Amino acid sequence: MAVWYRATDFFLSRIDAETAHGLAIRALKGGLAPRDRKPDPPSLAVTVWGRTLPNPIGLAAGFDKNAEVPDAMLAMGFGLVEIGSITPKPQEGNPRPRLFRLGEDRGVINRMGFNGEGLNAALARLSARPRQGFVGVNVGANKDSTHRKADYVTCAAALAPHADYLVCNVSSPNTPGLRTLQGRLQLADLLKQVQDAIAVKPIPLLVKIAPDATDADLDDIVAVCRDLRIDGIIVGNTTLERPASLQSARRAETGGLSGAPLMALSTDVLRKTARRVEKQFPLIGTGGIGSGADAYAKIRAGATLVQLYSMLVYEGPPLVRRIKDELAALLLRDRFTSVVDAIGADL
Repeated sequence: MAVWYRATDFFLSRIDAETAHGLAIRALKGGLAPRDRKPDPPSLAVTVWGRTLPNPIGLAAGFDKNAEVPDAMLAMGFGLVEIGSITPKPQEGNPRPRLFRLGEDRGVINRMGFNGEGLNAALARLSARPRQGFVGVNVGANKDSTHRKADYVTCAAALAPHADYLVCNVSSPNTPGLRTLQGRLQLADLLKQVQDAIAVKPIPLLVKIAPDATDADLDDIVAVCRDLRIDGIIVGNTTLERPASLQSARRAETGGLSGAPLMALSTDVLRKTARRVEKQFPLIGTGGIGSGADAYAKIRAGATLVQLYSMLVYEGPPLVRRIKDELAALLLRDRFTSVVDAIGADL
């Protein structure tokens, strides 16, 4: 698989980042997905929301925006896959170019703006696929919507029957004003509306927050989630911050920064969130994961599951297996018989 990817990457790295992503999706749809046929070590199995997953390594939202290749990504070795963000209406997103590699920093900046084919397209694909694996659906609001909370409710109600969990994305920096939904009153109202919309047959409901959240923001977010008994928080989305260490000529591009430069910030906010949550519900740690050590750091900081996307740009499909093998070795080194035993070990 590594040889296959190196040859592919030689080509993809020399074209526009968004074009390369589109070609990757087409290849996956065409059955060219590499498969991870090696069994996962038993130590990586984790039970969450009543389901046992073979490993805690997930694909973050943003890669498969339109629910085109969830099964191909599961076959690549992910323990869970999250599609979206899905909005009620199709939308073009922001003008191109809007996706930039920061090669020197192993980072990515995007200002996509919830581009996608919309609810109907995602619903058709999800309803047609066999229910297998663990697939979450991330929902958002249209940029021009005058009733953004209603957008979340519409998508959640329609997609919940075809999802293993739902995520309300209130933290994208590329839809103006969206992050105001992280405020205490706004967030409580939004999540209660979504809860009510899926109450007939509820599934786990999570909220995805920004790594730029202040301590006061985290106090409010966690209080709302505990009061409403929300099932989890994803920490976090891309950041608007620009570390002084960035070297790439693209570092000043507008948008959310992800990849390796986000690792320290997102893990710190994850740790702060975990201390407030006090194991009342699971957390998903995302941002900058490019190795088993990175995944392990987030698990020890309080994450039950972790997700990655940007580092696939630089490492490709072999990264998934490498992370799992490295994580299993770290657990063995530290005498944890299960990854579950390491959750929050550093708190």
